[in-house]
Amino acid sequence: MCSILNIYFMFKKILYFFDRLEDKIRHQLSKNPVIFAIIGGIAIVLFWRGIWHIADEINMSSWMSLIISVVIMLATGTFVSFFIGEQIIISGLREEKRLDQKTEEEIEQEDAYLARMRTEIDEIRDDVLSIKNSIPSDKKEIKIKREKPAAKIKIRVLKK
Repeated sequence: MCSILNIYFMFKKILYFFDRLEDKIRHQLSKNPVIFAIIGGIAIVLFWRGIWHIADEINMSSWMSLIISVVIMLATGTFVSFFIGEQIIISGLREEKRLDQKTEEEIEQEDAYLARMRTEIDEIRDDVLSIKNSIPSDKKEIKIKREKPAAKIKIRVLKK
């Protein structure tokens, strides 16, 4: 039992180390997107090359490879999102145009709408903070509860 815990904690430390390392590397590479893309592309090709060679070594047929990959992707929910992408599905459900189909005026209108929404969100945040700050903390407690749809916020003031 003790050795299992030691293995668990060692594994946890290794994961933490690589998580921190990944954060630092990603931060540095994000400053140079072309280099980031090249390194990422190389890694992806080498990954798939490794999988391909392993499948060849165990004599996996093309049909078996296809069936196993589809089952795994369907089970993990990556089949549709990988080949189509969530944004395409959402824009299709909303009957939106693709970015390359929109006129400059439509894009400017959308940007203005998003800017207004951001301003309204900032105003709501300021209102909530001013309400929170105006109530003595030793007498009352504020609970902010989200309702559906997510844009509505209900504020309840409870007396202790």
